Amino acid sequence: MKLRETAVKVLDILTKEYPEAPVTLDFKNPLELLIATILAAQCTDERVNRVTPDLFRKYRTAADYARADPKKFEEEIRPTGFFRNKAKNIIGCCRKIDSQFNGRVPQTLEELTSLPGVGRKTANILLGNAFGRQAIAVDTHVKRVTHRLGWAKSEDPDKIEFELMEVMPPEGWTPACRQLVFHGRKICMAKNPQCPVCPVSKFCPKIGISS
Repeated sequence: MKLRETAVKVLDILTKEYPEAPVTLDFKNPLELLIATILAAQCTDERVNRVTPDLFRKYRTAADYARADPKKFEEEIRPTGFFRNKAKNIIGCCRKIDSQFNGRVPQTLEELTSLPGVGRKTANILLGNAFGRQAIAVDTHVKRVTHRLGWAKSEDPDKIEFELMEVMPPEGWTPACRQLVFHGRKICMAKNPQCPVCPVSKFCPKIGISS
């Protein structure tokens, strides 16, 4: 069976297993999702969701973040880890949004990745989940699951994105990535993957092997 045919079958099964598979970061608009996604680097979504309610009440526009006092802002996001670098990126990112994009989060990959601290993964999360586009966002779960399924070989998330473009049906990239994330969290964990109960185990060439 060709890899793309296998991918279609696997994704059909995952769609039934995780029909909702929402984004697990809390947000109400593109700016909030952008901030939450930057904060989520090397941090759990649960912890980010504990920090963002106060943050989103205080900072409502890109201009608000752009004018933030760096030291004070660092303390506000400290629980998410790597807070100095995240603060620098968020403030710099919002300054550019405020000055060059009229305060609105841009809606193209090229413009998004021109923002400080925004790589392809973050940009694709925005495109797929804030702007309704089809995009492949490669996080640690997507990387691990697609490696085990044999859909991707590269270690570089950006290169994995292009590998998956050749395998996953383009009309369903965004929901497929969310389903792969849920599967990675629930069944295909980094340690002790639950292969005996995995609904797609028969399609996995590395069943029972932790990679």
